[in-house]
Amino acid sequence: MKRKTFLRQSAIFSAASFFTFSSNAFTKSVANTLIEISEDDLYKLFKDPAMGYRPFVRWWWNGNKIEKTELLRELKLLKAAGIGGVEINPISFPSDTDDMDIPAVEWLTDEWVDLLKFTLVEAKKLGMTCDLLAGTGFPFGAPFLTGDERAQVVVVGVKKLQGPMTTEISLFDLFKEADPATLSPYTGRKMELLELKIVPDSLVNMNQVNTITQEVSEGTAKITLPKGKFAIYALVKIDGFMRVIQGAPGGIGPVLNHYNENAVKKYLNTITDTIQKRIGPLSPDIRSFFVDSLEMEGANWTVDMMTEFQKRRGYDIYPYLPFILFKTGRMGNTTDLNYGVKVSPDIEQMLNRMRYDFEYTKAELFRERFSNTFIKWCTDNKIKSRAQAYGRGHFPLEGTFGMDIPEGETWMKYGIGEEIPESEFMKYPWHLGRGNTMINKYVSSAAHLKGKKLISSEELTNTDMVFNESLELFKIAGDQSTISGVTHPIFHGFNYSPKAAAFPGWITYGGYFNEQNTVWPYFKHYTDYRARQSALLQQATFFADIAIMAPTGDMWAEYGAQMEPFPSRVTPAYQALVWESIHQNGNACDYVSEQVIADATFKEGWMSYGSRKYHTLFLIEVKSVLPQTAKKLYDFVKAGGRIFCIEKYPTHSLGWFNHEKKDAEVQDWLNKLKQYPKQFVLLPKPTSDFKGWYQSIQEKYGITPYVKIAQPNTFVTQIRYQKPDAEIFLFNNASAHLSIDLDATFLAAVTAKKQAWIWDAASGDRFKLNLKDGVLKLKLSPADSRIIVFDQERKGETWKPVPEVAADSNPLKTNWKLAFNHMNGSVKTAEISTLSDVKDMPGFASFSGTVSYKSTIQITDPSIINYIDLGKVFGIAEVIINGQNLGTRWYGRSAFSLGNVLRKGPNMLEVKVTSVMLNYMKSLTKNTTAQYWANNSKRKEQPLQSIGLIGPVNLF
Repeated sequence: MKRKTFLRQSAIFSAASFFTFSSNAFTKSVANTLIEISEDDLYKLFKDPAMGYRPFVRWWWNGNKIEKTELLRELKLLKAAGIGGVEINPISFPSDTDDMDIPAVEWLTDEWVDLLKFTLVEAKKLGMTCDLLAGTGFPFGAPFLTGDERAQVVVVGVKKLQGPMTTEISLFDLFKEADPATLSPYTGRKMELLELKIVPDSLVNMNQVNTITQEVSEGTAKITLPKGKFAIYALVKIDGFMRVIQGAPGGIGPVLNHYNENAVKKYLNTITDTIQKRIGPLSPDIRSFFVDSLEMEGANWTVDMMTEFQKRRGYDIYPYLPFILFKTGRMGNTTDLNYGVKVSPDIEQMLNRMRYDFEYTKAELFRERFSNTFIKWCTDNKIKSRAQAYGRGHFPLEGTFGMDIPEGETWMKYGIGEEIPESEFMKYPWHLGRGNTMINKYVSSAAHLKGKKLISSEELTNTDMVFNESLELFKIAGDQSTISGVTHPIFHGFNYSPKAAAFPGWITYGGYFNEQNTVWPYFKHYTDYRARQSALLQQATFFADIAIMAPTGDMWAEYGAQMEPFPSRVTPAYQALVWESIHQNGNACDYVSEQVIADATFKEGWMSYGSRKYHTLFLIEVKSVLPQTAKKLYDFVKAGGRIFCIEKYPTHSLGWFNHEKKDAEVQDWLNKLKQYPKQFVLLPKPTSDFKGWYQSIQEKYGITPYVKIAQPNTFVTQIRYQKPDAEIFLFNNASAHLSIDLDATFLAAVTAKKQAWIWDAASGDRFKLNLKDGVLKLKLSPADSRIIVFDQERKGETWKPVPEVAADSNPLKTNWKLAFNHMNGSVKTAEISTLSDVKDMPGFASFSGTVSYKSTIQITDPSIINYIDLGKVFGIAEVIINGQNLGTRWYGRSAFSLGNVLRKGPNMLEVKVTSVMLNYMKSLTKNTTAQYWANNSKRKEQPLQSIGLIGPVNLF
């Protein structure tokens, strides 16, 4: 089929059909089903993206209180807003919300399955895609799971005592101490004492440990201690310890044991057997089954865990298990690194090695028994696998390898668009000021390593800034997501909420994507923007020639695995600043791992893995590696590659079994590596200014950037994509306030025999750039981004940006008539001579809606006035002159070309500014939902937001 024909038909076919159209090899990447197209057709696809490239939404079926009429209404509403597909996600009904006495439809009942079928049919008619959550809530679980099929955790409880003494300790007290305070405990959980030990404080030799499990009788342990400090260690197993978080009716029950393969198969097959028995195959009406957050609260056990551990690691860890576990709390996060007794340095090193072995074994079992089982289940049903394949104790990189559609997360949080010092960036909560979470770069790197181009993201998740969702902030966070490697957003989320529901409707979490939102009439501007980015980037290959490896093994050994994407600890704290500084200086990188290095080949200075090639590897404070990895590092350097070790050399091996021998092997390879001092380099970590630190490395060691950025800026980041006959660059300004001058020089190899273009994802237009010697100079306004394409096209309109306002300009001085069109339907008027923030005007602090500014301006010579610049605007701006609408500015600089709209004499100028809805929601003191999210009674209160036209307004 010709590409043009395919593009026409793709507007008719659902995106699910689009992705299965050319290939039934479901084990392959979805990206491999995309058809090669010419650059001319590439621009057409960019300008008018097919439905499959448009943003999707997570569609919460709140409480499964669903019916056909409303399902269809919401599908049509979403399509009109530029949404290309839905992820059907049954979830619990939001608390403190009026359900209008609408009955719940239980998950997997005939009625629910029939409503699912109705949704799939109607979505296909609209050309929309459907994905389906493989369950309800998160993580997966169901009432039909029993016994060992339910999640299990082994935890430790410690009681410190002072001898000499004789006492009794009840199992109740020990269980209470060990209880990890699970976010969502299952009522049917059972606690069992596995081991009880008396341990001296401090512990110098493991022979000092006395096991007294056999002395427990009738729920009590009698303990006699000599003089000194001691601790009682209780190793406790909790069966069925957690319930599905926010499960929908029919799916509320114990969480699945992800380490039990038979349980996983039973759970997944129950879903497809039940649904498909009634309505037939879900393929191709469902594009993918989805795995949401693996928030398993630290689950770490299954019936054969110790057997598998000994088989894989070569020794019995059970006697040491109480000592490698930390005190944990909600989400399984470590709450106390110093829990328990003090131990000698030798014992601490031994326990660290064993802890690594335990974490690695868990990750292996999870991948084999859950991830691979899930992938095969999807393949067997001819449906794609889509997953957030990360959490606590899962491989951050390799966990994504097998998934057809890898997924990360991008959140809306205060700090986005603001200037965040590096010192604050390196504190909890990590990644402050970024929308993309720390896991995104791992997820996208894994996809690149496996040749996948479709990389999705749970996008714009919002618990802190609900009702303060400006399109500009959406864009800043979304661009940061794109910079981290995401090529398709799935907005989080759209709530099933009947039109008659009490204002503001049914809300799960936040992300107020709703037709009652003040910004909703403009939402398609943003969906069009993201759709064009997705359509373009999914056709190309992300470029990276530098690899970085974080000390995941060391972190697991010292602190245990962390909860991704929001870890309690980051090792080292500056880890993400390394990849960011590389991109801020005109290079690009991927994360790699020991497994990737082990499977790589080395030739002529390159490390190759599949289609990826890297000439440089950064080891970020990596202290320990496997001996086979050390050998591979030597092979890379010997072949001409280069390794930078930041702060530390890898001097030790990982794991306990035969560690002395393995340590010696690592040391031997390290000594051989040091024989190449120009290629195996130890770098001190910077105390600050990471972008400047990396720039100095470029200069000292001759790392050539493909685009030389004259003045690197923390806010300005870039990525590069390639096609056989085109080069694609995205430059992004993540500041909400600063305009930044970009001075970038592209390598001659990039620009040779190609024409430079700006492809405007906001409008779909493209403009020719006349670059001299490959130098690009432009101003990035706040929240601005520019796609620069080098291709063979020669004809087109030359780019003519709105010029900057001259320093000696004369701002417009006029009287304004204001109309305050409140979102509640009321209208007030005022007259002002000086523009100011609406929230500071008496009587308007709680205003939300659209403010109309009208003024009559006298023009003597319209031929010399070509532009209008509104200055500072808080909100979405429209300009209307003499009845002609000049357009909408929803981010960045509010400047417009006037064309021929002005006339000599009086001219009617109107500026409409639409605000976010937060200020009004804060004022609704009797509205429980509004108060919960706007004033965040359980969290930090949201501040009042600035609103309106501030100016100065310039005609020039």
